[in-house]
Amino acid sequence: MLHVIVYYLLRGGASHMPNIKSAKKRVKIIEKKTLENNMIKTGYKSAVKKFEEAIAAGNLEEAKVLFSEATKKIDQACTKGVIVKNTASRKKSSLSKKLNAAMA
Repeated sequence: MLHVIVYYLLRGGASHMPNIKSAKKRVKIIEKKTLENNMIKTGYKSAVKKFEEAIAAGNLEEAKVLFSEATKKIDQACTKGVIVKNTASRKKSSLSKKLNAAMA
């Protein structure tokens, strides 16, 4: 319960603190979901970054492996609802274009 109070004090004061028990529960759930979503988002962003670094270094064999890992992470983020289907498709397409350009 203390973390709910601290959260709301950090978020703008006690005037926004929920009084209803179910609203307090929702705050806890939202905090957990936000942390989960941030972990997933960080995972796919770091996978994309590793892929782009491999492309920049000219390491094509490693880039191929990292491409499949990055697309897998993007698909997982899409499945979990962290990013929208079209966004996932656009990101994968952009990675694919970078890989094909580097191989050509």
